[in-house]
Amino acid sequence: MAKDNNNAAIDDTIASNQADENAQPGFAIEKLYVKDASLEIPNAPQIFTDRTPPQVSVELGNSAQKLDEGIFEVAIKVTVTSKIGDKVAFLVEATQAGIFGIRNVPEDNMEMILAITCPNILFPYARETVSDLVTRAGFAPVLLNPINFEALYMQQKEQAANAAKAN
Repeated sequence: MAKDNNNAAIDDTIASNQADENAQPGFAIEKLYVKDASLEIPNAPQIFTDRTPPQVSVELGNSAQKLDEGIFEVAIKVTVTSKIGDKVAFLVEATQAGIFGIRNVPEDNMEMILAITCPNILFPYARETVSDLVTRAGFAPVLLNPINFEALYMQQKEQAANAAKAN
């Protein structure tokens, strides 16, 4: 009888420990991948003979969607346009995405994780993809400057708050 009670106590302890582990906040990178990539050189081959320094502009956007309970896809889209005068030298669009497991995180913290933490993980991969595509196209590499996703998030929240006050 004592053995049965000990086994039951051990089983209860194991179940309790597993329940505690399941209740702990968790974050995991499930998969990182290039969701979309495109390169256009509309004025090739003539653009390669022009020695004028190009003007490069960069646009960045991010998005997040819930795939399943505790599973989210986050993507950052980078668009790099290089112009020489009024001619487009190249246009690169790359969307770097990741699937993240995020469990037992308070709802008020979830938005920050999806808008700051996940893009910070994805950005170096997007940066590499853009640089690689531009180099393979025959141009000097474009090295994107680091992005402060926390500042962008705070700026977006401030703009939303100001828009709400204006209405």
